[in-house]
Amino acid sequence: MDKETVYYFVGIKGSGMSSLALILHDEGFKVKGSDITEYTFTQDGLEKAGIEVLPFDPNNLTPGVTVIAGNAFTDDHPEIKRAREMNLTVLRYHEMLGKMLDSYTSIGVAGTHGKTSTTGLLAHVLGGVDKTSYLIGDGSGKGTPDARFFVFEADEYRRHFLAYHPDYLIMTNVDFDHPDYYKDLDDVESAFEQAAKQVKKGIFAWGDDPSLRKLQPNVPIYYYGTKDTDDFQAKNINRTTKGSEFDVEYDGQIIGHFEIPLFGEHNVLNSLAVIAVSYFEKVDLDLIKKEMLSYAGVKRRFAEEKVADNVLIDDYAHHPSEIKATLDAARQKYPDKKIVAVFQPHTYSRTAALMDGFVDSLSKADQVVLTEIFGSAREQSGKVSSQDLADKIGKNTQLIHEDDLSALTSQHDAVLVFMGAGDIMKYENDYKKIVK
Repeated sequence: MDKETVYYFVGIKGSGMSSLALILHDEGFKVKGSDITEYTFTQDGLEKAGIEVLPFDPNNLTPGVTVIAGNAFTDDHPEIKRAREMNLTVLRYHEMLGKMLDSYTSIGVAGTHGKTSTTGLLAHVLGGVDKTSYLIGDGSGKGTPDARFFVFEADEYRRHFLAYHPDYLIMTNVDFDHPDYYKDLDDVESAFEQAAKQVKKGIFAWGDDPSLRKLQPNVPIYYYGTKDTDDFQAKNINRTTKGSEFDVEYDGQIIGHFEIPLFGEHNVLNSLAVIAVSYFEKVDLDLIKKEMLSYAGVKRRFAEEKVADNVLIDDYAHHPSEIKATLDAARQKYPDKKIVAVFQPHTYSRTAALMDGFVDSLSKADQVVLTEIFGSAREQSGKVSSQDLADKIGKNTQLIHEDDLSALTSQHDAVLVFMGAGDIMKYENDYKKIVK
């Protein structure tokens, strides 16, 4: 790491990129970057830290800077192209992160779903008991000088997590996602198998996942879950409208009773993974219990707000498994209210490949409201539409558009669960303006 260079981030508002920029800034390095001019929630932390964010322009680049290129951009991006013409050092996001891990006890969190929530909980808990740097996929990052732990999200997209060789790796699940890159579930499994083989000390994996049960790593693997076949078990689980509580058993012994102000079965499992890692790093479990009680969650994961006579929940869920988990959490906290799933399908290829899964998961809501499909830089159109999804769900599923939010404004005394990885917050904000 070079204290003299300026680390210039191409796509600095990306969720991982903004987190990494904040870490480098906190550790005393010079940081700036570029991105689109439209507002994104990740820029708040950058502005607060005083990190300069410029509009994309190849003329931003000056001799001697080190370019960190966001994975969303190809080598044809004008700034990346110019950087190579100038013979500047260019590192991809995952390459830069991989270089940073050796200075700490590094704990990665991988999985098709649950990465951000688990990383956030782990960072909060360990940060409360010892010096911890962290990178969370909601745009949050913190660099702590002389930190003992480095907690980070390890993304499987395009096998980026193979740039990492962490001490520990939590694996929450393996599912078929990113159909624009992975061919099938076998392809995804092969990536996770390779990632497992790069871990130095130990792996903590969800015991109910058949793909994770196939792993053959070179280090011990500990399974967590609710079954007798798991190494770390959650027992006597009690889920209420205030949160969840449970006992944890390891090696035939109850090692503690834990309470979390979180909802949904997935959060019990995420907490179990955090407890397992902490146990092996010999962190005082009484301190872990205390820190768990104060955890408030991460951005865009079950974020709640009361608007008029409705409860709004904002969540990043964009895969059938994530939607199912989010709706399960909403049912736990609001068992007597109407649950309305407001969903923005994300990319045409994902919508087509996972259509039946979306139908099954969304059908668990009392009513479904859909926006049009949100495309991507690589995929602006496709052969499937939100109307196709609505027709398959049935149950009076309705579509909304920017100029027609009547399917939302007609809701009363309900829980509106806004879900998606695109710009669904635009609809959420427009709804709030109308109602207020």
